[in-house]
Amino acid sequence: MRKIYIFDTTLRDGEQSPGVNLNTREKLEIAYQLEKLGVDRIEAGFPAASPGDLAAVNAVARAVKKSTVIGLSRSRTQDIDAVREALQGAEDPCIHLFLATSPIHRQYKLKMSKEQVLETAQAALRYASKYFSKIEFSCEDAGRTELDFLCEMTAMAIREGASVVNIPDTVGYLYPEEYGNIFRTLKEKVPGIEKIQLSAHCHDDLGLATANSLAAILGGADQIEGTINGIGERAGNTALEEVAMALETRFDFFGAKTTLELSEIARTSRLVSRLTGMVVPGNKAIVGANAFAHESGIHQDGMLKEKTTYEIMSPETIGLKESKLVLGKHSGRHAFREKLVDMGYTLDDERLNEAFAKFKALADKKKEITDEDLLAIVEEKLVDTPEEFRLETIFVSYGNEATPAAKVRLVTLGGDIIEKEAEGNGSVDAIYNAIDLASGEEVKLADYSIKSVSQGKDAQGEVHVVLTQNGISVQGRGISTDILEASARAYVDAINRLIEKRKSHSTIRA
Repeated sequence: MRKIYIFDTTLRDGEQSPGVNLNTREKLEIAYQLEKLGVDRIEAGFPAASPGDLAAVNAVARAVKKSTVIGLSRSRTQDIDAVREALQGAEDPCIHLFLATSPIHRQYKLKMSKEQVLETAQAALRYASKYFSKIEFSCEDAGRTELDFLCEMTAMAIREGASVVNIPDTVGYLYPEEYGNIFRTLKEKVPGIEKIQLSAHCHDDLGLATANSLAAILGGADQIEGTINGIGERAGNTALEEVAMALETRFDFFGAKTTLELSEIARTSRLVSRLTGMVVPGNKAIVGANAFAHESGIHQDGMLKEKTTYEIMSPETIGLKESKLVLGKHSGRHAFREKLVDMGYTLDDERLNEAFAKFKALADKKKEITDEDLLAIVEEKLVDTPEEFRLETIFVSYGNEATPAAKVRLVTLGGDIIEKEAEGNGSVDAIYNAIDLASGEEVKLADYSIKSVSQGKDAQGEVHVVLTQNGISVQGRGISTDILEASARAYVDAINRLIEKRKSHSTIRA
């Protein structure tokens, strides 16, 4: 079987999505799941971007044991040194160097000639090869680069020790036939091409990222770069789950597969969506809520007779299964633990007790507890942010002819109780104004979104907020059957994250 390597850049390119800001704990949680998914290579971040990013990359590098951990670097010695520092302790480190090669980038961004670009990249590769045995080199905006110059850059990268050469369609400009042809040309014309792997990195500006990635495979690409759920700059990157399932489903056509653990796809998608706050559209291929849903009578009739009439792959393949009412308010801790083990979660006693208490509280509010409810409970408990403030109670007064008002009670880390009241333009605004007063924090609400975790009128709501303060951006999440309570929990969670991030910034400056 021809293997296609998977290079996951959720933690780097994915985090560049507007509004996404992952802290170190969240990056680690995603990295562990990517390793469980079976990703070959994990691009953990861009160490030279900030001290915080360098520290996060180092944390991932030390934690991950089965996947290659990669740090991004411009073709500059200081960037290469930052990657060296960040990847200390990595089981299998790799540096990812890049330099733009297209005419428009050479003229307007780099202000360099072809010769200068070639020389700059060559010098960077030579410097990096002193410290790294694995080097990937990317010709940024390769899709709009002259083919002869692309061949020249690739040949140079091979001579200077690159083990992977990446040919990115950085702006999502190409069509499949064009993109596939680049790989065929490189395979035919570049001396020593058999010594390296060719990689494809596509963006989705014209909605062609997955199609272009598959065309690259047909053209000879050995590696596909992308993100979970297709998140990333602008319209996003290639969705890795789409490529993996396309190769699995149409092995007869492509004759190639990934070695991903496909049953982990759904869980990985959900985790990335939860931690980034980027909701997966219902009609999203593979992992969307409607990907395996059938409403048409004709479709339903066909499904009842033979599933393959309308399903070319099974939901079980990606780790989905029908939600059933298995647990209720009379269920015990042992049954709860066994159910979580069946779902792939093994918690220590402290976390299990916290999750079980949350489950019992939810069971008193809801008639039916679904797998989605349990996932929401467990995953909420997996991210451990120090609680400078804990929401104890909220009281909201609202009438369509009265000004909304809210009273909140917060408990500090030291056990002090703070109660504040405030009014607002709406119930959520009033709650947030009261929390601002109680916490003493002046913040700006940059984003607010809510989605249903499960089905029914008593479904849990998950609220996601983004707060900013003096250039620092943080996310917060809250879950409850009451959307006002979920909103308050999300806001307090974000404030706790803000305080934690502010402390880490102060430590770095000191």
